[in-house]
Amino acid sequence: MNLVVTEDAAKWYEDELDIDEDTSIRFYVRYGGVGGLQPGFSLAIREDEMREPLATAKVNHVNYFIEKDDEWYFDQHSLKVQLDEKWDEPSFHYEK
Repeated sequence: MNLVVTEDAAKWYEDELDIDEDTSIRFYVRYGGVGGLQPGFSLAIREDEMREPLATAKVNHVNYFIEKDDEWYFDQHSLKVQLDEKWDEPSFHYEK
């Protein structure tokens, strides 16, 4: 599994979340939401510390990661986070 966070998406997170250098942002599975890979679940983000990372990406001194306990959600897909220019917010794309 790979995690890619584009420069534009990373800049959006930095600006909107007012995060500093050396921050770690976790993509994690939550119950509910729309547009998820698994019915009834979706991805969310939070500032957190890495424990057992499944995938990581470092962009502009910010660590983005997915923990191993969320591996089931991705069903052998990788995650690409990029900026949706129409909505001016990050969007998640799952790739095999």
